[in-house]
Amino acid sequence: MILSKSNYTKAIQCPKALWLHHYKKQVLTPTDASTIARQENGKAVGALACELFPDGRKVSYDASSMNGMATVTKEWIDEGVKTIYEATFMVDDLLVMVDILKVYEDGVEIVEVKSSTEMKDIYYHDVAFQKYVVESAGYVVKRCSVIHLDSTYVRGEELELEKLFVSVDVSEGFEFSTEEIWVNIEAFRGCLADREQEPDIDIGLHCKKPYECAAKEYCWKVQRGIPEYSVFNIFNLGSKKQVELYEQGIVKIEDIPDDFEMTKKQKAKVDNHKAQKTHIDQAKIDEFLQSLTYPLYHLDFETFQQAIPQWQGISPYMQIPFQYSLHIEQEDGSPEHIEFLAKEGTDPREALAERLVADIPTDVTVLAYNMSFEKGVLKNLADQFPKYQAHLMAIHDNIKDLMLPFQKGYCVTPSMQGSYSIKYVLPALVPEMSDAYTNLNLIHNGGEAMNAFAQMGSMNEAEKTAMRKALLKYCELDTLAMVRVLERLRDL
Repeated sequence: MILSKSNYTKAIQCPKALWLHHYKKQVLTPTDASTIARQENGKAVGALACELFPDGRKVSYDASSMNGMATVTKEWIDEGVKTIYEATFMVDDLLVMVDILKVYEDGVEIVEVKSSTEMKDIYYHDVAFQKYVVESAGYVVKRCSVIHLDSTYVRGEELELEKLFVSVDVSEGFEFSTEEIWVNIEAFRGCLADREQEPDIDIGLHCKKPYECAAKEYCWKVQRGIPEYSVFNIFNLGSKKQVELYEQGIVKIEDIPDDFEMTKKQKAKVDNHKAQKTHIDQAKIDEFLQSLTYPLYHLDFETFQQAIPQWQGISPYMQIPFQYSLHIEQEDGSPEHIEFLAKEGTDPREALAERLVADIPTDVTVLAYNMSFEKGVLKNLADQFPKYQAHLMAIHDNIKDLMLPFQKGYCVTPSMQGSYSIKYVLPALVPEMSDAYTNLNLIHNGGEAMNAFAQMGSMNEAEKTAMRKALLKYCELDTLAMVRVLERLRDL
């Protein structure tokens, strides 16, 4: 069984995850569209980073012959090639493919490329393993570095690679001795050696950090029976109180002792769940409703991100709005729907801003769910397009948050499971819409919408037509859901 750098870092997070990925893949959560998009980003960023080190040679990937790739790498080093992309080293069952290898007369330099905008502890383990294997292959490693994207970079007319990327020298950034890495390798080899014995590792912070594990649902729900709404929803994962309860075998909220020390807010959540009662503060709800003026503009944006900025004024992973839905509600309750979806493959920002200021007056109440997101989009647009700035900021300043009555606890039902996310609020208050998102075609959530728009440029015309229709239906449902939730608040 080959122990690659990806396997090694997976096992650093949790050896059980490594075992499950090799012997019990059927229990893992399938890779979603967002994960696939991140993987594609990683490939694109890696390829672009190679341009910082021009005139190199790339070792062609051959899954059937890793030893062959390692042989090619050795031949090129011996030949005097100064820069090698995907340089491959295999020592016994240990395999690394170095993103960029710089070759000098007295040694080599390992350059690892990451598509994130910050350093993470796991990167040090990643590079340490690479260094160990390269040195085991007989080479002197002079330097190790990690290149990642700079979130503060704003693209001008041209892409400037030296500013887009940040290089971090990690040669002295970690203190992993050769012996420590060897101990880890032997432990992970032992883990994989027994294909019949699944490792018995308890759940904890490692299930989500540094990455959410694909086996989380299996380990939590299937093996340990953690309910959908549990002590982990009341107390933060890894917090002292959560650990205290879990170590006592308490995971269900109804099993939390009445005298267990909690904050007032935590106790209210626990008591409401135990009593399975609905709490309605009519006075506070009425106060919120009275703050709204008509006509009322229900607004929802859809955005996507680019790891590598394609247009001027874009930073890595900046939220780029490409679509919005508006439900305009009169005081008598009659609605009107307006929508915008940008043309794929083009910078959508200015066209969207132009339409938005035409569709929303400067003196109306705009309603959003979790308004910080919509406000952030509007502020960015205002900064980028000065001619629309005053109007956009007027919309920004007039936004009210439909989430507030639920966030503040004015309306709480057991089926909301302690959450004020629209994911829980909508089916709790408007049960006839419980399956509304499930029944949609192609696009069911924001992640799918984001990835769909980013990929539409490579679709054929029939696919584009179907995807545009799906995107419009999805975004329309977002604001229709807000209209229905507000109606229910009035009823209450």
